[in-house]
Amino acid sequence: MTDEKMQLVIVTGMSGAGKTVAMQSFEDLGFFCVDNMPPALLPKFWELVKESGKINKVALVIDLRSRAFYDQILHMLTDEDEGSPAIASQILFLDTSDKELVSRYKETRRSHPLAMEGRVVDGVRKERELLAPIRSNAQYVIDTTSMTPRELREQIFETFGTEGATGNFHIEVVSFGFKYGLPIDADIVMDVRFLPNPYYVPKLKNKTGLDKPVYDFVMNQPVTEKFYSHFISLLRYVMPGYQKEGKSTVTIAIGCTGGQHRSVAIAQRIADDLNADYTVHVQHRDVNKRKETVNRS
Repeated sequence: MTDEKMQLVIVTGMSGAGKTVAMQSFEDLGFFCVDNMPPALLPKFWELVKESGKINKVALVIDLRSRAFYDQILHMLTDEDEGSPAIASQILFLDTSDKELVSRYKETRRSHPLAMEGRVVDGVRKERELLAPIRSNAQYVIDTTSMTPRELREQIFETFGTEGATGNFHIEVVSFGFKYGLPIDADIVMDVRFLPNPYYVPKLKNKTGLDKPVYDFVMNQPVTEKFYSHFISLLRYVMPGYQKEGKSTVTIAIGCTGGQHRSVAIAQRIADDLNADYTVHVQHRDVNKRKETVNRS
């Protein structure tokens, strides 16, 4: 266990104000997240977290729909802070105007949890009255009335992330063979079957793009260098845009015919180059498949 304070963020607020988006954002910031935990279970949960010694950021969504829950949660937080100076607890309250909340409930055709058989507006007003005390005690209040989910995400990153944090954004680079089908999770697909094929070089046929002779053969082609220069520049240009739009993962799929030579070499180089600025994982999906085809292009 380190001397670093464990960070506990209690996420609460009006039903429909964006708690689900908030929880997803905290997950992307590396928080251990739990949704809808009864406050009475908080001490035991926090004891288990401390015993693990591996978790230092926790976000809990607690739905406070009764004054009893409110009293319990304030009592628990007071006890935790006084008994455990290594814990830094904060309350994030998400609020939205009554008009916008009613509109969101009408749009989703859901009943308000405090007015299951009555008018949505009555449930909203009742909940606001019950939550007024905890709102006044919250360290952070975010009004999501005019916010898009992306804007709420950015606000949470700015408030609770480390300097320059963009969440757990990472890049997946996958090489594949078109004969085995495209990766279904690909965001960007590049076909490199136009590059000279090492398969037709007898001494390279049974090797892969992970072997230096094959890698060098692919990379030493004039067409490869010109193509790669343009493509890696494009990737570096678009990645910040994906981050800004709130994506946590971008999958770049590089394909050739069988997924053993050209695509592997190009994917490996892309992963090595982007790794200087991003967290990058590389997978060569079909590198060990050796089914023969009559026609290779």
